[in-house]
Amino acid sequence: MQKFTSENFKEKLENTLNFPALYMFKFIVEDEKQDEVKKLFPGHDVKTKASSKGKYVSITAQVMMPSSDAIINTYLEAAKIEGIIAL
Repeated sequence: MQKFTSENFKEKLENTLNFPALYMFKFIVEDEKQDEVKKLFPGHDVKTKASSKGKYVSITAQVMMPSSDAIINTYLEAAKIEGIIAL
């Protein structure tokens, strides 16, 4: 199994997307943390869906991204949110 690195991810992004490109971010967080995730995408339409018991929320945002570095930086910012799961 190949270890994940930002260099590997950057290479994969650059080989599959032509920038600028529409990119879909998907995350799962506890309900009370959804506003922190939404702040990563100011001015963009963010869709949410609550889990069956309402404790967690899935968040999807489609954003036009200028580069692979911008995508990676968004994931790095998201990683600062406690308990976030990136899909």
